[in-house]
Amino acid sequence: MGYAILVIDMLEEFVYGRLKSPQAEKIVPRIKLIIEEARRRGIPIIYLADAHLPMDAELKIWGPHALKGTKEAKVINDLKPQEKDIIIEKRWYSGFRGTGLDVLLRDLNVDTVIVTGIHTHICVLHTVADAFYYRFNVIVVKDAVAAFSDEDHKYALKYMEQVFGAKLLTSDEVLKVLSKTEVSSYYA
Repeated sequence: MGYAILVIDMLEEFVYGRLKSPQAEKIVPRIKLIIEEARRRGIPIIYLADAHLPMDAELKIWGPHALKGTKEAKVINDLKPQEKDIIIEKRWYSGFRGTGLDVLLRDLNVDTVIVTGIHTHICVLHTVADAFYYRFNVIVVKDAVAAFSDEDHKYALKYMEQVFGAKLLTSDEVLKVLSKTEVSSYYA
């Protein structure tokens, strides 16, 4: 079994748009380093990306955002997916809800997800909750996730650690873990 990197909602909407996190741009270099090391090691990169339809429930709360097919629903250029990377569109906070992510991870022989992205207290938190329910080990990269506020960020990290048993590691710690991982042929 092995790792997969989850890159949650690093989209135009949440990095540069109306629903951006003030910290979003600061986490991009950290995520980029993790992605690059993962590719060298043959660890799958899975982008979970909001792609809303006009009737989605979230739009009643947040207003129109990251609508399917729009520029706002695209992964930012600095983290642009490569050919073998996987993009899963989602219509809910969790990357697992209605997407088949759990089956994909099992098909890839993944038992541990390394979580990065936006927003710590919303989509990251709900994805981590479902990863726990599906019995995956979870590592949240605490300096590669961000929220609307520092308070929301800290609350969600503590909650994921205490309630779902997520390991909270820095990007440097994750890079050390990945560097010790046997190279697979996923990106060969």
